Amino acid sequence: MPSGDYLNAGNISGVFGVKGLVKIFSFTDPRENILRYSPWFLQKNNQIKEIKVVGGQRQGNNVVAELEGITDRDAALALMGSEILILKQLLPKPKPGEYYWADLVGLTVETETGVKLGIVDHLLETGANDVLVVKEGETERLIPFLQPQTVLKIDLAAGLMIVDWDPDF
Repeated sequence: MPSGDYLNAGNISGVFGVKGLVKIFSFTDPRENILRYSPWFLQKNNQIKEIKVVGGQRQGNNVVAELEGITDRDAALALMGSEILILKQLLPKPKPGEYYWADLVGLTVETETGVKLGIVDHLLETGANDVLVVKEGETERLIPFLQPQTVLKIDLAAGLMIVDWDPDF
């Protein structure tokens, strides 16, 4: 399965009750949006299992989901720790100037003058704004994802992000 076609949308973090419901930690916003995407591709121990979402709801900070064919606690326990992958094509197209985090991970980050700062490893949500974690060898930079102040240009096709950032910081 080509990894570029899928997006990690969350993981199965526990079980709920005795009828096979699973607790989900969702990366979607709002969290319960993960229930809109079906099928899920559950990845655990280098194994992938396709499964349909039958129903579910938000439960505090988690989401509880009912999955097709999972009807008891033991079957649900076997899924704990699985990453939930969804097909990227199921996501709505982002508006101009908006990006999915998954599309930014792996981009090369350079300054306006062409100094390579590293590769986007992941992003952090801070409340005020998102932050790019850019790694180059042992060096890690935290760069605010602020368009157009810090992030000047993103070229997904070229795999490049241009930023206004001091390379010594």
